[in-house]
Amino acid sequence: MAGDGGHVLDLDQAKYDADEQVKIICLGDSAVGKSKLMERFLMDGYRPQQLSTYALTLYKYATAVDGKAVVVDFWDTAGQERFQSMHPSYYHKAHACVMVFDVQRKITYKNLANWYKELREYRPEIPCIVVANKIDADMKVTQRNFNFAKKQGLPLYYVSAADGTNVVKLFKDAIKLALAYKQNSRDFMDEVMRELENFELDAKEERSSEREAELFLEDSEVA
Repeated sequence: MAGDGGHVLDLDQAKYDADEQVKIICLGDSAVGKSKLMERFLMDGYRPQQLSTYALTLYKYATAVDGKAVVVDFWDTAGQERFQSMHPSYYHKAHACVMVFDVQRKITYKNLANWYKELREYRPEIPCIVVANKIDADMKVTQRNFNFAKKQGLPLYYVSAADGTNVVKLFKDAIKLALAYKQNSRDFMDEVMRELENFELDAKEERSSEREAELFLEDSEVA
């Protein structure tokens, strides 16, 4: 499912290995309010970094958790979700996921299952928060049962990007979950990707050594 949606291949994500760097991804259908939620959290005057080459928008946020400085990158889809899929690099090294649906559009709720399935293909263990957005349009929706979150054992937040209801709590909690995961991570896909990176590095070093040996032999023959 995730092979067709956009390009974020060349973005260096090694920085997310550092203790103070956190990556949180946002998922959900188009126009559910993902970007508006982040902009509401970060408030007026903030200018997101739009990386059109990568079909990606980064929202940077500096904070302190338990007295330690943390820099959070919130990754937004920048239109990739219209492909109903994300590139695998979007998920790579993510520490938490905020998955959003629009309470006024039933299809966006139904599609949560597809987004969650893809998320777990690439990030089997990271914490995920389900977000019911746009509750300001009808507060009665907060009395409804959205069984998807309960079925998957995920926390559910009722929020409004329009009036700010629960937005700060949502993202503060997401950051705490991401940090907790990072400190206790045993994610299998992380290990696989790390092994692949090490293998590629070893292969490059081996090729470099072989080339040096060839040049030495050539110099010896000339001499």
